[in-house]
Amino acid sequence: MNNLFAETLKNLRTERGLSQIQLGEQMFVNQSTVARWENGSRLPDASMITRLSRVLDVDISTLLSAAAESEESPNIIMVDDSKVILSDSLAVLEEVMPNATITGFIWPQEAIEYAKMNRVALVILDIELGTASGLDLCRTLLEINFHTNVVYLTAYPDYSLDAWDTEACGFMVKPLTPEGVRKQLGKLRYPIMGGGSL
Repeated sequence: MNNLFAETLKNLRTERGLSQIQLGEQMFVNQSTVARWENGSRLPDASMITRLSRVLDVDISTLLSAAAESEESPNIIMVDDSKVILSDSLAVLEEVMPNATITGFIWPQEAIEYAKMNRVALVILDIELGTASGLDLCRTLLEINFHTNVVYLTAYPDYSLDAWDTEACGFMVKPLTPEGVRKQLGKLRYPIMGGGSL
């Protein structure tokens, strides 16, 4: 439940004398979408938070901070068939997102089973996974939960065009760096600020 964001949004809306319907009209969303934001059952994505800040004439950091406090510890997974790269990269993710639950997988099937049992907010995904394809794994993970953010991490920049065909929201070239992770966090389709500072 995104309670702090919900309360912040409701207070900002009522202070400006707007009904949920009126805010929805200005945001180009249904009243039911605004209601879900205000009851804490849904958190708007980054583009909607940006639009809300303009419509409500409030600094975007106010909304982002509320969203960050509202987010429960997000599940972040990384899939890479190299144990060394996986170990080094997990340390980077833990540095950038200390409040997240971060889990690494070498075998794609294990990542799929984890995603079926847990709501995964972000996947850092290698494209070449031995005999398996990270592109196919991305599609499978998005079938499980379309609101999962997938960011590719690969040693092969030539894959970038293929990567965009899979509905991923980011692409990084190895090695994983704190700066690269922070940059990608700011571009995610579905924000996960609760995992750490941007």
